[in-house]
Amino acid sequence: MSITVAVDVRSVSKIFGAGTGQEVTALDDVSVSIAQNEFFTLLGPSGCGKTTLLRLIAGFEHATHGSILLEGAEISALPPFQRPVNTVFQNYALFPHMSVSQNIGFGLEMQGRTKDEVADTVGAMLSLVKMENLKDRQIDQISGGQQQRVALARALAPRPKVLLLDEPLSALDLKLRKEMQVELKRLQHETGITFIFVTHDQEEALTMSDRVAVMNEGRILQVGAPHEIYNRPNDRFVADFIGDTNFISAEIIERDGNEIRMRLPSGIEIMIPAPPDLPQSGEITLAIRPEQARIASDGDAASIQGSLTDEIYIGTDTQYYIDIGTTSPFVVRVQNANGETQRIPTGTSVGISVDAKTIQILRD
Repeated sequence: MSITVAVDVRSVSKIFGAGTGQEVTALDDVSVSIAQNEFFTLLGPSGCGKTTLLRLIAGFEHATHGSILLEGAEISALPPFQRPVNTVFQNYALFPHMSVSQNIGFGLEMQGRTKDEVADTVGAMLSLVKMENLKDRQIDQISGGQQQRVALARALAPRPKVLLLDEPLSALDLKLRKEMQVELKRLQHETGITFIFVTHDQEEALTMSDRVAVMNEGRILQVGAPHEIYNRPNDRFVADFIGDTNFISAEIIERDGNEIRMRLPSGIEIMIPAPPDLPQSGEITLAIRPEQARIASDGDAASIQGSLTDEIYIGTDTQYYIDIGTTSPFVVRVQNANGETQRIPTGTSVGISVDAKTIQILRD
């Protein structure tokens, strides 16, 4: 099945202060294609360039180099109001002197839509965000979560081809933020509009996205489905930024077909699947997710040996911190079945067992 590209970013760079001698490169030769009807997330730490890229697509900034196409048409020279995109900002930017309905209909009125068309569209948007009963409320009379729904409805009302969302959930409390993650995904599915979402929250990205682009220092490091990003990170930064990860140095001993034998710090040798371009010898870094390791019932048969330094109960799981002679403790996360947890006294010598197929080989 062919995929229609909604937004095509081609070799885009953005340099602030160009020619002043104090240049700051916010984006460095970024290219990415985003499909129609896709929920696409730009994920990365503060200052990585994700919001700058969003603002370039919106037209609030202009690229120093490169081009941006919307459904095949170059839009880099168009002002924001001529681009068929809308933006939901972090602070929502609602009009406090207007009601919920008036806020939603404002953009339509500015476009010269008829009163009947405005009324019909506002009604449809109120239904979409489930706020029919609050249509006459003033903005200061509704909650933060409801204000966020109004901002979404206002942005969706003109039926933009692309909706840009700049960390719109960051001001909400944890429970409401989780509810709105599900709500945003529902809205994207029902409207069929391409969503480009900016966040630094890994859980948000994994929960809502069809695909995720992980960014750092103005570059896109990896693009893929959430399970691909999580289970097959292509470098150490991605593995470290997405979820929790244990990093272990290992020594390559030899290759045997599609597998490679390596020696762990404990001295134990293991065989794991390896890419064909991996060196035949030398030091490499292994990444092991905490939930993909377990406390071995027979410590002598475990791949890794260590001493328990801490045990933290976090409700659904218990995390065990184990000193294996590396800079950071090795973390094992165990689900608390039936609300019970395995209690291990601090200082106990334990073994850690890991399925070799879950171990990731990283390039630093």
